[in-house]
Amino acid sequence: MTLEANAVGSQLAADADVVAAVDEIDGQSHLVIADIGRDDVWLSMPERDAISLEAWQ
Repeated sequence: MTLEANAVGSQLAADADVVAAVDEIDGQSHLVIADIGRDDVWLSMPERDAISLEAWQ
C-alpha cells in the first residue's frame, strides 16, 4: 500500500469495476473502496471515520 494519492481523472473509466466492503485490517474494521479491474487501485479508512449513507441525506 502506498500513502501517496494521484488524481486519475474526474470521470470513471468505462471499464471500471468499483466495489466497497468493510474488512478487518490490523485488527480494526475499515471501509475499503477498490477498482477490482485494476491492480493497486484502492483506498481504505477506519470504519469509524466513514460517514454513513443516512448522514448524506
